[in-house]
Amino acid sequence: MDGGQPAPSPLVPLGNTFSDSSMSLEQKTTFVFVILLFIFLGILIVRCFRILLDPYRSMPTSTWADGLEGLEKGQFDHALA
Repeated sequence: MDGGQPAPSPLVPLGNTFSDSSMSLEQKTTFVFVILLFIFLGILIVRCFRILLDPYRSMPTSTWADGLEGLEKGQFDHALA
């Protein structure tokens, strides 16, 4: 190197290279969308682990035939009409 100046390293940013370091509107929107997706994923993971740990808590206590009036369980021909 003639002149005594060191060669600029590609890892060291120069003075005016990153003058506009603020994010654009598209980058901000994408960042917010990704954060919302991670929050949604976290909620789903917590919900799945709660179902795996206690599967019977999420089941309703009533059965499908409790709402039938005047019909015996298993008879559907009158309910269709």
